[in-house]
Amino acid sequence: MTDLPIRRHPRLKSYDYSQNGAYFVTFCTAGKEKILSKIRVGRDALIPPRVELTEIGAVVAQAIGKTKAAYPTVQLASSVIMPNHVHLLLTFDHPDGGMRASRPTLAMVVRAIKTSVTRQIGHSIWQDSFYEHVIRNEEDFLNTMAYIQNNPAKWILQKKENSDFERRERYDTIQNA
Repeated sequence: MTDLPIRRHPRLKSYDYSQNGAYFVTFCTAGKEKILSKIRVGRDALIPPRVELTEIGAVVAQAIGKTKAAYPTVQLASSVIMPNHVHLLLTFDHPDGGMRASRPTLAMVVRAIKTSVTRQIGHSIWQDSFYEHVIRNEEDFLNTMAYIQNNPAKWILQKKENSDFERRERYDTIQNA
């Protein structure tokens, strides 16, 4: 039998993920399948890349949009649906802190989005867990918002760099043959 690595729990052990604050969340499709959107490049350098949702991506957008109705104390500050992952910047603002037992947690919100999508399309498309980062201050918040907004452009640059690297690798292989 093969020894698998022990999976670490990605959440902070003593942190209350229902408390007021801001959270950056990323969750991915199973196998990082590119089924949620396509990133389209503008006609010139002044037009930023745009996200074009697939049918499944539109279902994800709809599920994200329902978050406010399901959890009135949770606000969506920013989001982007990339081809194989979703970034969310959420803020929790419970008046007077709210009763702890009735406050939604970050995991509850993410689970609700994933479950809604799974039910609508008839099967799960998600990896089991999600990445989170607790936003610590205004600078962190603004940097995270910029990261989310710039993610489509970053995707295009990485795709171009990867294809340039693959071309160089093929050229080097041919030259050394």
